[in-house]
Amino acid sequence: MDYLVILPTLNEREGLAKTLDELFSVGVPPDKILVVDGGSTDGTCDVARERGVRCIMQEGRGKAAAVKTAFKYADANVLIVMDADFTYPAQHVRDLLAQDCDEVIGARVEVEPGAQRLLYRFGNWVLTKWFNLIFGTDLTDVLSGMYAVRREAVADMEFASRGFGIESEIAAHVASTGGTICEVPIRYRRRVGRKKLGLRHGLHIAWDMAALAPRYNPAFFLSFAAALLALPGLGIAAWVAYKWVFLGVKHYVWGIIAFALVAGGVSAGAVAVLTLYLKRMEIRILRALRRQSAGAKTS
Repeated sequence: MDYLVILPTLNEREGLAKTLDELFSVGVPPDKILVVDGGSTDGTCDVARERGVRCIMQEGRGKAAAVKTAFKYADANVLIVMDADFTYPAQHVRDLLAQDCDEVIGARVEVEPGAQRLLYRFGNWVLTKWFNLIFGTDLTDVLSGMYAVRREAVADMEFASRGFGIESEIAAHVASTGGTICEVPIRYRRRVGRKKLGLRHGLHIAWDMAALAPRYNPAFFLSFAAALLALPGLGIAAWVAYKWVFLGVKHYVWGIIAFALVAGGVSAGAVAVLTLYLKRMEIRILRALRRQSAGAKTS
């Protein structure tokens, strides 16, 4: 199979050495691996070159820039991205390649003790649920750092995310353009070297994921934002009711404003729900057209 394993790195000398050796042990040759370095100062690229693996410098900063650089220079049909900190077992590369989907995500179902804090696991669960709601998917680990994607499925992707939000952007692009996404269960180990993902990175990922809505589902974003008007409306209505019941003071104008805000928010909320169903319908239509087009080519 025409594939390439992409390893974004930044000061991952020790972890990269173990990752590369394990990749070799499962039959991945050096010419099927590309290391994209973000300016390491610990000799990370030297580790790759000593093992006959190509190492290039990324354009820009952050993981998203590294992945974008790799996709720019890679010429394989299937691109496999995995972290170089030895957290993802190399044996799962074959599991990803065995699936017939536009994107295959390695879902971390078996987590080694101490590999992922409870707070991060909860955050990952919340963000995955939010992603499923917007894009009509049924994923369990959209933020996994090990996944395979067909090159043609991301050929026209914008790469607007920063840092670790690239995983959700790739999945959003594939899903919104009618591509298929599936998952395979994988193990997740404790990383080798210093941990880099902190709370602020989690907040950046959440922000990047929220920014996906206006790009890939703008109708939902606008209607959902309008639905939030119901919250101040309910607050004003409660204040008006308190004044009237307990103090005998009537605020007709504020009551009308509260009614308008609540009514408008509820209506916008209904539209937001409708846009989700329409988005799912759009994705199903796009997938049907792609299957029809593929069938016409094979015949």
